[in-house]
Amino acid sequence: MDNSVEATEQEWRDRLEPEQFEVLRCSATEPAFSGFYWDCHDDGMYRCSGCGAELFDSDTKFDSGTGWPSFSAPAVAEAVETHEDRSHGMVRVEATCKSCGGHLGHVFNDGPGPTGQRWCINSASLSLDSNR
Repeated sequence: MDNSVEATEQEWRDRLEPEQFEVLRCSATEPAFSGFYWDCHDDGMYRCSGCGAELFDSDTKFDSGTGWPSFSAPAVAEAVETHEDRSHGMVRVEATCKSCGGHLGHVFNDGPGPTGQRWCINSASLSLDSNR
């Protein structure tokens, strides 16, 4: 992966809160209904909490009932990469930040129109910029 933001493990640990490090750098998943943004209805641009890249616009956020922030599409398609994830005995599509390689969450094909996708993203991987 050719990421524009590179750091050592220690630099990431120094830069991120422990939960952010576990999610972004170790592909952890925060418990459902526990993250700061799962029920947030504020307007703005959701950025990667690791590197600040613009990822999702609040206009595409919807209540999926899953307990994680859900979006119908990235704000800029090229800002997010997807990969096959075969962890935990499942086959899923993992979403990562293209700029820093941080784990964001997973993509499912059970979302609303027009994309039909649900980008199920961990709150710990996001920061909301209300200034856009």
